[in-house]
Amino acid sequence: MKKNQIILFLLVTLFSINLGMTKNIQECDCCTENYNQFDFWLGEWNVYNENDNLVGTNTIIKDYDNCVLVEKWVSSEKNKGTSTNFYDKTDGYWHQIWVDNSGYILKLKGNFITNSMILKSDMIKGENGNYFNQITLTKNKNETITQLWEVFNEKNVKISEAFKGIYKKKLN
Repeated sequence: MKKNQIILFLLVTLFSINLGMTKNIQECDCCTENYNQFDFWLGEWNVYNENDNLVGTNTIIKDYDNCVLVEKWVSSEKNKGTSTNFYDKTDGYWHQIWVDNSGYILKLKGNFITNSMILKSDMIKGENGNYFNQITLTKNKNETITQLWEVFNEKNVKISEAFKGIYKKKLN
């Protein structure tokens, strides 16, 4: 009898430990690899143009149990804005919703491909024809990030470059 009780106790203990581990994993619904693809953008950044002039600062944090990246941009001039970035497991895409202090709104979606997060808008009707925005954030080998915002026409031909910034981590 005593041997059976010990075996039963060990089985119950192992089962309880296993349930505890499973519960901890399930408590973080957004802790899978897909939700961490954009983590290279996290941090406090100074953002420079190609001439190494400071054009703004950006703070990117992770919030809501690892499910959302929140961006807070402040330019060297008067522009300020924020974006909410999230991975949608139902469609398999990253989404970004940007809003700034001029009321400009930009909605993008895309994926992480070979060291870069590439996000595109839907086609937008413009006065000079239809176009879409593409923002690419690339993790560079020197611990910086390059953000390139390009505008393309319906034929996927580049019309313009709206912004190019080099992100450098702020030193504390």
